[in-house]
Amino acid sequence: MLDEPAEEGTVRVLVVDDHPLFRFGLCAVLATVPGIAVAGEASTGRAAIAAAAALKPDVVVMDLHLPDLSGVEATRQIVRDRPHTGVLVLTMFDDDESVFTAMRAGARGYLLKGAGQDEIVRAVRGVAGGEAIFGPAVAVRVLGFFNHPPAAPAAVFPDLTGREREVLELIARGHSNSDIARSLVLSPKTVRNHVSNIFAKLHVADRAQAIVRAREAGLGESPRGG
Repeated sequence: MLDEPAEEGTVRVLVVDDHPLFRFGLCAVLATVPGIAVAGEASTGRAAIAAAAALKPDVVVMDLHLPDLSGVEATRQIVRDRPHTGVLVLTMFDDDESVFTAMRAGARGYLLKGAGQDEIVRAVRGVAGGEAIFGPAVAVRVLGFFNHPPAAPAAVFPDLTGREREVLELIARGHSNSDIARSLVLSPKTVRNHVSNIFAKLHVADRAQAIVRAREAGLGESPRGG
């Protein structure tokens, strides 16, 4: 943990990520940017909460996948305890559930790992200034959330999330993972994760069994003309 003094007007940043090399690299990049100072770093959710309380950063750059406490829960507690600290999520997860859960927890920004240095720096400054910042891919997710028709009713397979029901509907219609990724504007990896979760929740071994279960529940049927 660094906690170096910063000049007045400098944006003080706490970097939270459980991968040492990524955390080190991000800290090194931010430390070279005029007007930004790395106040400290943490590798777990609980350490992030403690560091935010002790260091009082302007911005917390937060990963969502942390070993002890999720980045969402850490965000929720940091924002509750320090409402003037902005949280910028920097993660690999680009699905609706991750994006909107983080936003509901109080995050002001959401970028995907792989964002360029300039994009991260602009986001840090924007969040420090009170802006809501979304990376291009996440902005597509937000727009898609409002533009897509509602998911299948929650009464059908209530253990599934809304996005998982959408994926299951497309599986039942015979779509491949790549088709689903294009249709829902998701990465192939995210679709694979959703499919694995669906199989586990439906207690099925493969795609064929999932299709049978879905069609028995009325999913995957072609709309009838009126």
